[in-house]
Amino acid sequence: MTSLLQPNAIGASVARRDGRAKVTGTAPYAFEHPVDGPAYLHPIQATIARGRITRMDTGAARAIDGVLDVLTVFDAPELADASDGELAILQDAQVRFRGQLIGAVVAETAEIAREAAALVVPEYVAEPHDAELTADHPGLYTPESVNPSYPPDSDDGDVDAALAAADVTVDQTYETQIEHNNPMEPHACIAQWSVREGRPEVTMYDATQGVHAVRKALAPVFGLEVDQLRVVAPHVGGGFGSKGAPHAHNVLVLLAAQRAGGRPVKLALTRQQMFSLVGYRTPTIQRVRLGAGTDGRLTAISHEVIEQTSAVKEFAEQTAVTSRKMYAAPNRRTSHRLAALDVPVPFWMRAPGECPGTYAAEVAMDELAVACGVDPVELRIRNDPAVDPETGNPWSGRHLVECLQLGAERFGWSSWERGAGRHRDGEWYRGVGVASATYPAMQMPGNTARVTYDREGHYLVEIGAADIGTGTWTTLTQIAADALDCDVDAVELRIGDSALPDASVAGGSSGINSWGRAIVAAAQQLRRDHGAPPTVGASAVAEAPANPDAERLTLQSFGAHFVEAHVNADTGEIRVPRMLGVFDVGRAINPRTLRSQLIGGMTMGLSMALHEESVRDPRFGHVVTQDLATYHISAHADVADVEGIWLDEPDEHANPMGSRGAGEIGIVGSAAAVVNAVYHACGVRVRDLPVTLDKVLAGLA
Repeated sequence: MTSLLQPNAIGASVARRDGRAKVTGTAPYAFEHPVDGPAYLHPIQATIARGRITRMDTGAARAIDGVLDVLTVFDAPELADASDGELAILQDAQVRFRGQLIGAVVAETAEIAREAAALVVPEYVAEPHDAELTADHPGLYTPESVNPSYPPDSDDGDVDAALAAADVTVDQTYETQIEHNNPMEPHACIAQWSVREGRPEVTMYDATQGVHAVRKALAPVFGLEVDQLRVVAPHVGGGFGSKGAPHAHNVLVLLAAQRAGGRPVKLALTRQQMFSLVGYRTPTIQRVRLGAGTDGRLTAISHEVIEQTSAVKEFAEQTAVTSRKMYAAPNRRTSHRLAALDVPVPFWMRAPGECPGTYAAEVAMDELAVACGVDPVELRIRNDPAVDPETGNPWSGRHLVECLQLGAERFGWSSWERGAGRHRDGEWYRGVGVASATYPAMQMPGNTARVTYDREGHYLVEIGAADIGTGTWTTLTQIAADALDCDVDAVELRIGDSALPDASVAGGSSGINSWGRAIVAAAQQLRRDHGAPPTVGASAVAEAPANPDAERLTLQSFGAHFVEAHVNADTGEIRVPRMLGVFDVGRAINPRTLRSQLIGGMTMGLSMALHEESVRDPRFGHVVTQDLATYHISAHADVADVEGIWLDEPDEHANPMGSRGAGEIGIVGSAAAVVNAVYHACGVRVRDLPVTLDKVLAGLA
């Protein structure tokens, strides 16, 4: 695929187009859209993990002045389609997990709604529940596919024989804990249900990563045609995947709005409510076995994963999929097994599957390097495959070796003494670690853009894309300017509204690949049909064409993480003064926003390695760490010198811009590099995240 664009806008470090609106507080987020006379909703949640509701006493709640409505499982409107177990709320009296929505109070103010909701008293018949994932869980099963549509298992060659014959083997189990996305903006929405000439017309302002995805998912639930539901989301305060699809709270607001007589109903989830309603990263138990010669060249890879899903609805994370294509080995096996528990539904969290799977695989590679006495960077270079090991297809561009070599040089890797720690400097052990990363260059179907020459010297570009803080307002403007051969100031972009042409969800690092391709197609159509410049009023609509190279080539991004870690010899405290990531992500649309995404992902990986852990009490079925005081994330003091750089290697096979998505690859492998650096520093190998000081101290004793 040959790029037809002029390099006048792509590659420029353009300031965020939405920056002034955000810092001045004029950019409306979901809860802030002005509506007339809103009512406020507060959810009622189940306090048992499994059972049946026999009664809900709403008398005290209804008696409070300002209460407008109380919904319960006994009187809520019937949904037209209750096939989605997560969205089919208030349709029966069964409780399937603790925190499940079982009702709501609608009131004149948010405070009245919250007070009244606390006065609703449910009565239950509790049943035994199962909320604990174990390696030997009796209900483990094989899903039909793993997210989004990969086969759950793969088996190439004779893995068992290769492992038995290998000169060097690694056989270890690695565990990751539940993690919650926790974007700064909580999940929130406003719904207004009006009826005009007997036909419902519904408007929803939502914190979502895809307005069209929300509309297509929710309209059938309420028996609506998609054009009867308009979803608006021009600004979204983060999501990390959790806002990639509607959740039960969206249905709850629409149910309330349906009974509100045209009055808008507003809901912003509390931080505590988000821990049971909007998804999370599943915990994993991963057994990784590697076989190699004494030179470290792999002969066998086995990656077996156990994770959880919900009894309400299956979500199977693709944790082992990356091991199918990261390194060259003639014998490879991967598998996924699920336990369906009485817990909320897990969902996307930044690089779902690739992030926890690469953590385990890259720590295992470090253990192999130690066992073979081979430098960890060199070990990865020796096992770099010439073609995709899974399909045999050529790469559209694989520059992992260059990332490793450049990173090692920039980081001063060769100046560090190799071998297992303890490398002590005063009261601190000091060490370095490395890990590789890869992430698919996905393109979603069904994207359409409209470009209009609306006045002299000015273009209007419209597509229903989302900006969740990644810079979409800016980068799509740059792509349009490049395709139209004009200045960025001559382009007005409109996004975040389902009334605009169809756009896929902002997920899987696919946004620029998918939306940008549609904008380029529409711009080219406009110039073909109407010349350059066109006549005022001329317009063109085009759908993004399929990528002809996607079937014959494997399109992936790659990266290498380098981390320096210090471990206190007396307390086990861990500090990370330096992180460097080098990435192969194609052409940079905007270096400023690209760097922000890369270092954001790396920081999130640091947080995963050292801090993040949601703790579910299996006796009661709920997460007990339900706020940012007990669910720890990396704070300013934890994040020191973090730098993300990239190779100047445009991928002409990915899209006309030569770019690949970069929202997720920054987190892939970064936690492993931290763990490997801790081991190099002090000789303690922690295999279950997070690496807390008590785990380190146990090994230092």
